[in-house]
Amino acid sequence: MGGACVTEPTWPGFHINTYAYAAGLLRPKIVAELELHRFGLRTILFDPQMFQPFPDGRSIRIWTDAERTAKGLEAFSHRDAVAYPKYQAFWERIVDLLDPVLMGPPPPLDQLLKLVPGEEGERLLRDLILRSARDLLDDWFESDELKGTLAINAVIGTFLGPSTPGSAYVLAHHSFGVLDGHREVWGFAAGGMGSITRALHASAQHSGATIATGVGVRRLLVQNGRAVGVETERGEALHARAVASSLDARQTFLSLAPSDSLPKEFRRRVEKIRYRGAQVKFNAALDRLPEFPAAPGTPSDAHQGALEISPSLEYLDRAFDEAKYGRFSDHPFMETLFQSVRDPSVAPAGKHTMTCFVQYAPYELRGTTWEEAKPAVAETILRTLEERAPDVRKAVHQFQVVSPVDVERELGLTGGSIFQGDITPDQILGFRPVPGWSGYRTPLPGLYLCGSAAHPGGGVLGAPGHNAAHVILADLQAPRADV
Repeated sequence: MGGACVTEPTWPGFHINTYAYAAGLLRPKIVAELELHRFGLRTILFDPQMFQPFPDGRSIRIWTDAERTAKGLEAFSHRDAVAYPKYQAFWERIVDLLDPVLMGPPPPLDQLLKLVPGEEGERLLRDLILRSARDLLDDWFESDELKGTLAINAVIGTFLGPSTPGSAYVLAHHSFGVLDGHREVWGFAAGGMGSITRALHASAQHSGATIATGVGVRRLLVQNGRAVGVETERGEALHARAVASSLDARQTFLSLAPSDSLPKEFRRRVEKIRYRGAQVKFNAALDRLPEFPAAPGTPSDAHQGALEISPSLEYLDRAFDEAKYGRFSDHPFMETLFQSVRDPSVAPAGKHTMTCFVQYAPYELRGTTWEEAKPAVAETILRTLEERAPDVRKAVHQFQVVSPVDVERELGLTGGSIFQGDITPDQILGFRPVPGWSGYRTPLPGLYLCGSAAHPGGGVLGAPGHNAAHVILADLQAPRADV
């Protein structure tokens, strides 16, 4: 939860979640142990969780209440209306099984399957590790509209299509949200995502931590084969018994660590980690809320939570197909939130914020650069929104386009990858960041990974830092000094 979890005064009076924009995955154990509510953290559960408007005026609402959702699905498919509560129960079972795995070093895959032995374990392996989201959703539902809506969490932030094997795991990764006693949910951090990091900052200072911001690190300091501190860009040497890096693996091991301090085979494996940014952020200040004919009025259900443009699996697949060959999608998937509707503190009175998470946006564009492409990308985003909200262009007062290249340059996230490396089955659990080094320790004694590059990955989880801290504490308390 570093630079991406920030709220900035992008325009006077508007507080914009420049990068990360929705809360939910931060583990409750961390919130409780660090007393984050005491230090100002407040969350706002939104409902409906998803609102999907269609050009013909119909819409799907995914509520926190599965039975309420099912009633609305009758307009699309009676079979799907019956299946949806069972589908939710299926995910509750998966979350029950996997939630404990998030809060510690990852078990080997064979040990994971022992949590659910027999036929159920085999199904878990098949559904979450080997299959695509399309395969999984086809087993449950028949409505293209519902499958397109639910597949959003299988691709968001990830350079995969819903038909790509392994995308079912990404769907699982985004199902761990917990807010206000509800599970598998998302919401807002009141005041913006930066309130999470402000609460962490205050909690750490209360416990005696010294925090320096705006101080870049030039290199790791290594003595006698051990990490002993860092040298800042100001030339200051800071020594410590342990160094924890929340940078991604490539930045940590290939940019900051001396090349001779790590085994060549380890460095080779780090070089092979895939970092594929998939998204553009379109952040806007609005003079008023746009109106959606599928949900008349302002504000309406369309403005309460996450508004989705993902009408079918085919729509998502086609958007991904374009990006595979270096193009920004002509008809992109979009998730749009109007936080100011539920949290007026982020905009001037009578004004509103809008943030759109848009895919697919390849890091490398064919035949152009991101700076050259931004005007056309903004036009595509506005055109796509206009198909659901014809007056949206008139409502937009100011906007910014944040590309994968911007994310890499501003936050140091290689390739613009918001998860510090793809969260595909070959880069999760015991394979993250590389096989053999999934327990937060590294081949360089004294150096630890504590960010999204480590298990269980990204998404403002907090779990990698929690788990790494426990490993570091154990090592510092061990009798040997070279652990």
